Amino acid sequence: MGGIGGFLLGGLLGSLLFGGMGHGLFGGIGFMEILLIAGVLYFVFAYLRRRQQPAPTASYGYTPPRESDTGYWQSGSASAPSATMDISDAANDLERGLGYIRQMDAGFDLRRFSDTASDLFFRVQGAWMGRDMTPVRDLLTPEMYETMQKDCDRMRAERHIDRMENIAVRSVDVTEAWQESGCDYVTVHFLASMLDYTIDERTNDVIKGSRSEPVKFEEYWTFVRPVGPNPWRLSAIQQA
Repeated sequence: MGGIGGFLLGGLLGSLLFGGMGHGLFGGIGFMEILLIAGVLYFVFAYLRRRQQPAPTASYGYTPPRESDTGYWQSGSASAPSATMDISDAANDLERGLGYIRQMDAGFDLRRFSDTASDLFFRVQGAWMGRDMTPVRDLLTPEMYETMQKDCDRMRAERHIDRMENIAVRSVDVTEAWQESGCDYVTVHFLASMLDYTIDERTNDVIKGSRSEPVKFEEYWTFVRPVGPNPWRLSAIQQA
């Protein structure tokens, strides 16, 4: 035990043990002193254990538009939960979550869901490049639509257009599934490469990114629906 915890424990034990010996060389310590030592040990160990445990991973959420040239949106402070979880634990949690979803939707199929997620992926990208999320409004949660449309309005005001071309999707993997507050949630990991750049629509000059150098695209998209065989909507995006 190190640091402040070890210092406090040593001082307390010293005062109890050696202080108790003042009653006599062979007097030892009494029952009350033993109980007090046990209580001190319990609270000190509990304190140190809390200090050593990692902070909980923040929940998923939409992040503001990207500031760098590597990805669709700027990564937020939250890391993807699967990055901090043991692989076997993540697999068990995924299967458990899928089991809960299938209890209310026996026809739920991972391959079919991946196809649906890929379709939503390209449709949302297209709307983003058009700076108008209205065509995909029904594919987004109200909060997601409001946030993304606000960013589209900002780009229009700045006369900027975000171009994403030659998108090559390398993998589409379901990484998490769970139920919460009467809703199904599924998170998909997209790994792709693309040409991602921003132009000034007045001059057609590139102000961010490159027309010729592809960048890696790696993000987690979380979809939600009311429990049961209902349509899915995009609720959050998190960069890897």
